Amino acid sequence: MSTESAATAVEPPTTQSTDSKDTGRRKRKFTFPGAFTILFALTIIAVIGTWLIPAGSYSKLEFNDETQMLSVTAPDGTVTEQPATQQTLDQLGVKIEIEKFTSGTLSKPVSIPGTYEQLPANPAGIEDIPQTMVHGTIEAIDIIVFILVLGGLIGVVNATGAFTAGLTALTKKTKGREFALVFIVALIMLAGGTTCGLEEEAVAFYPILVPVFLALGYDSIICVGAIFLAGSMGTTMSTINPFSVVIAANAAGITFTDGIMWRIVGLIVGSIVVVGYLWWYGKKVQANPAASYTYEDHESFNERWALKGDASKVNFDWRKKVILVLFVSAFPLMVWGVMAAGWWFPTMAASFLTIAIIVMFLAGTGPEGLGEQKTVEAFTEGASSLVGVSLIIGLARGINLVMEEGLISDTMLYGASNLVQGMSGPIFIIMMMLVFFVLGFVVPSSSGLAVLSMPILAPLADTVGIERYTVVCAYQWGQYAMLYLAPTGLVMATLQMLNMKYSHWLKFVWPMVVFVLVFGGILLVAQVLLTS
Repeated sequence: MSTESAATAVEPPTTQSTDSKDTGRRKRKFTFPGAFTILFALTIIAVIGTWLIPAGSYSKLEFNDETQMLSVTAPDGTVTEQPATQQTLDQLGVKIEIEKFTSGTLSKPVSIPGTYEQLPANPAGIEDIPQTMVHGTIEAIDIIVFILVLGGLIGVVNATGAFTAGLTALTKKTKGREFALVFIVALIMLAGGTTCGLEEEAVAFYPILVPVFLALGYDSIICVGAIFLAGSMGTTMSTINPFSVVIAANAAGITFTDGIMWRIVGLIVGSIVVVGYLWWYGKKVQANPAASYTYEDHESFNERWALKGDASKVNFDWRKKVILVLFVSAFPLMVWGVMAAGWWFPTMAASFLTIAIIVMFLAGTGPEGLGEQKTVEAFTEGASSLVGVSLIIGLARGINLVMEEGLISDTMLYGASNLVQGMSGPIFIIMMMLVFFVLGFVVPSSSGLAVLSMPILAPLADTVGIERYTVVCAYQWGQYAMLYLAPTGLVMATLQMLNMKYSHWLKFVWPMVVFVLVFGGILLVAQVLLTS
């Protein structure tokens, strides 16, 4: 008989001891770490990687606007300039049209094939951990300012009560057709993703849509699914997105229309799968809220995001209506700016700030206004609520800086190119997709990975007799399958904004990752078999 059994036979356990055991069990229960802890741990792993992975670099090529010459930066840092002609590119083995450089289409340094060299190790130290966090935040200052301005605008609009009245009226009109709004938002994000890579900008949509989705009976997962997941699927299946497929095709030495029909097929099927998945999950949550993957956090989430107060008692006067119209107008204006006017985060932040100033003036003036002090305080409190999101983006950038400054990113690319050389067509392209899947963690920027990897990996397609656009497709589907998961990408900022646990998101998103890899692999093999 064990000691525990003997003790039980002598004396029944008291309530206090049972509570003590339950408390001990609760203490031993594993809690998945938060966003900041995950990124801090990944920064340490990246630092360790700079000690274990050999340092090395490819020569980099870019067009110098001032001298109108091609600048070649050797691995040792030596810079030489050569004539900006097609002959120069041919001599360097860069199979790209010179116009892609001179027109500014390829504005980032491009790797030159066959130039990889091992370099003296440049390992990071313990002191580099906080420094890269700071430097990463500085590099991300454009999107950070945008997010803080967005938070300020939300704070002012929320203080006026316009949200409560306007959003409640909307939910009444959609009663019985709740999924229609999710469907429309998902389609907009799919279209934005496939045409202009609408992902980072999508953080602006959460504050206006999350309260609506909650009022319709959905949970936080549906909020992220309709916005982030749908936008990411659209970007995964990019058709004309200039920040991924266009720049990747240019760096591969082909036109972006090559292979576009395969990507259109992928977009159609991917859209159906995402919308169907959201419908299935949404129905399940509406039928049984406890079935939500984030149910354990639903009270705190609703406290933060649900509509406050009784909207029927709110005077929805002309001031609130104008404020709500101004707030909503900021988002189609942003989409237009990104797609048609070439806006980036500084311009978007300026447009949101302009609208915020107008809203603050309307909210603060007049006999029924909030007053100058309360209006400014509302803006400040709104901005401060998104400081955590801003810092997450900076910390993720810091991880990439560790690998870049430790000179291990190009080494991983070099190893990947050696791995796939000499394979047969179908095996080659599947391995290529998996290579991009791994590289998507190392370089989460779609344009950054394109210019670094395409000049090296695309020519390998020639050696196995397949089209280069197939490698571009492998790049899209491999990298973006990782970006649904990668803490180094946008996902952590999104989860931090909604205070959602990473483990809950993984439980929801892993089927989509499997779908992209499996369906993408089938399309890639079909391309090889039908075009080789």
